[in-house]
Amino acid sequence: MATPSSSEAQARIVYFSHGGGPLPILGDASHRALVDFLRELPARLRKPDAILVISAHWEERVATVLDAPTPPLLYDYHGFPPEAYEITYPAPGSPTLAQLIVALLNRNRIPAAVDSQRGFDHGLFVPLKLMYPQADIPALQLSLLQGLDPAAHIALGKALGELNGENVLVVGSGFSFHNMRAFDWRGERVPDPANDAFQDWLIDVCTGSLSQAEREQRLLEWERAPSARYCHPREEHLLPLHVCQGMAGKPATLVFDDYILGKRAVAFQW
Repeated sequence: MATPSSSEAQARIVYFSHGGGPLPILGDASHRALVDFLRELPARLRKPDAILVISAHWEERVATVLDAPTPPLLYDYHGFPPEAYEITYPAPGSPTLAQLIVALLNRNRIPAAVDSQRGFDHGLFVPLKLMYPQADIPALQLSLLQGLDPAAHIALGKALGELNGENVLVVGSGFSFHNMRAFDWRGERVPDPANDAFQDWLIDVCTGSLSQAEREQRLLEWERAPSARYCHPREEHLLPLHVCQGMAGKPATLVFDDYILGKRAVAFQW
């Protein structure tokens, strides 16, 4: 993928909560704020030439990039009505960008591989169907790393820093609160001080007046944050944020702070 000649071409980076499975697309009332946010988000962004998604729903032994030219959809959820398995999102892949990303990772001594068979999981096709419903922008995914080491994911982001010369939208697709047992699937907003404490901590770390070294150190030690393990019994939905912050290297702007499935969740843009 050639570096764009326009001096305005640069990566945009966002981390957001992608919601519960296909529910944002199926009209679930508890996702209304998220749906409105995702539909309006492209107006804040320069239209990208490609979209790279780091999804909470893909983990591999080494960093793996989806390089299929026409990826299918992977309906990686269960128990939903039939229409959840009829969703389409026929965006093309981007094998050229996939190879560039592999080269960037290898240059930074991060082992990398490609996968030509896996499809887009719902961490990609659900939000992108709301953001860019025409499905006319090439898209691809980068996996998380098994073991879920926060330092490895910040390093992954730093290695992607060279994409700042490309007109690529980088999306950390996770969920800033992801305790499946604590969600209210009816969407009722029950006061939850533990949830609030962790969301406030994330806002302070990602948008506050810290040095980048301090910001990264706090993310490395995220388990020490208030109510950390209540909000993330397993951290796969948080770590796309580490990749984004490592890539951005600067404070974020808070762009969403509302309720999904009855729980407060946040989103950031760099």
